[in-house]
Amino acid sequence: MLLSVTDEEIVERMRFDNPWWVAGGSVDKFLRDMPRRDYFPPFSDLVTQRQIRRAVILLGPRRVGKTVLVYQSIDQLIAQGHKPERLLYLSLETPLYSGLPLEKLLRMFMSACQHGTDTPLTVFFDEIQYLRDWEVHLKSLVDSYPSIKFVATGSAAAALRLKSRESGAGRFTDFLLPPLTFCEYLRFTGIEPSVIIESDTEEEYATKDINQLNIAFVEYLNYGGYPEAVFDKNIRADSARYIKSDIIDKVLLRDLPSLYGIQDIQELNRLFLTLAYNTGNEVALEGLSRNSGVAKNTIKRYVEYLEAAFLIRRVYRVDQSARRFERENSFKVYLTNPTMRTALFGPIKDTDTNMGALTETAVFSQWFHSPDSTNRLHYARWKTGEIDIVHCDPALQKPDWIVEVKWSDRPVSDESLRANSVAFAKRHPLKEAPLITTKTYNGKMTQDGITIIFTPSSLYSYILGKNTVAAAGRKSSGVEEEKPNQLNLDITTN
Repeated sequence: MLLSVTDEEIVERMRFDNPWWVAGGSVDKFLRDMPRRDYFPPFSDLVTQRQIRRAVILLGPRRVGKTVLVYQSIDQLIAQGHKPERLLYLSLETPLYSGLPLEKLLRMFMSACQHGTDTPLTVFFDEIQYLRDWEVHLKSLVDSYPSIKFVATGSAAAALRLKSRESGAGRFTDFLLPPLTFCEYLRFTGIEPSVIIESDTEEEYATKDINQLNIAFVEYLNYGGYPEAVFDKNIRADSARYIKSDIIDKVLLRDLPSLYGIQDIQELNRLFLTLAYNTGNEVALEGLSRNSGVAKNTIKRYVEYLEAAFLIRRVYRVDQSARRFERENSFKVYLTNPTMRTALFGPIKDTDTNMGALTETAVFSQWFHSPDSTNRLHYARWKTGEIDIVHCDPALQKPDWIVEVKWSDRPVSDESLRANSVAFAKRHPLKEAPLITTKTYNGKMTQDGITIIFTPSSLYSYILGKNTVAAAGRKSSGVEEEKPNQLNLDITTN
């Protein structure tokens, strides 16, 4: 006779997973003491909001700290006076919970802790994608239990985000947790005070030591996108194995095949390796299909899966008039975290030829959290030139500002390297002066009546990360982000 898991065993496991229910119990000290992500305050604001009946869906790639963020939120709720026995944490990866409806788990918790249906509770479902039709179950709970705040996390987000939009309309609020931004990396490593100057009166930033900032930037490219790699020297020493096996392979070999029934896993893996190697470059569906021997429609579907799983980000092209192409078979591809490329193909030095593409990838990764970046950020290419980043108003399709990303100071002395920015700015009344990033130079100059701003790529990445977090905070508090507001620079001519 087959044995079945009893309700008593499930409740006992709940008690084990929620040690704060017992007097003197608390969140594990190691998790409490970990530095908090810059995204913790806006996420915490959403967790504590009860006036709007919505579940919070915490999305993001593997190993960026989603579970730690949840535990730190529980610790803060307890510190704020919430009764510990009213906080439930469940990881749906736990075998004992496998296949059980969310409502059954919730009712077992309420019965064990003697909570009524009107008791204000906070419930965290970790790795919710392991429950089939999770979005239907969660929406039902939000509708049926108005006194309970529900929070869910998910890593294999390929189906997660799509399903949350389809079935959770009006009931779910998505919160995207990106890999570490460069500004977070500087704070976590304790380098920030020695390399960054912040104005006392305005949110303006400059650098005290550009050479030291650039050294930290290269370290960030090589292993700085993941919190564990920053704190654990063993992981840093073998970041390739850690990142590839624990992050990339689990998504490619387990998450995506299980979500979408992909049969040829090696086919998907080869495509990802090709895209990863070409991060920061333009690719075409026809070319990918021709080189791989895989049908174009299959390639297109795989690319959509990889993007939904937070491994890559596509950016689409506009022409010199800032018009998008009707048939978007070509696009620029960016890894969502530059560290993935160095893990796959080896560490990089600041003199390597790939620094330009990885620098551009790092710049784009700072926008990872921004929900509207996909509709606003483009690149421009025409017969005689190109621009790396064009920020457009999605309604008017008019450019607000442009950026050329370089890991070199040559644009300062070489007029031809500024010509594309000048030509584009002359054609369009931009809201901000064209910006060209450099390796070390910080300043401005005028060419053909157009003012051009220069700032080091490392400093620009720092500022973007800072501003993206600030925008997330404004959004969670109900304050709209001003546009375009790409950055605040303290420009001093070298």
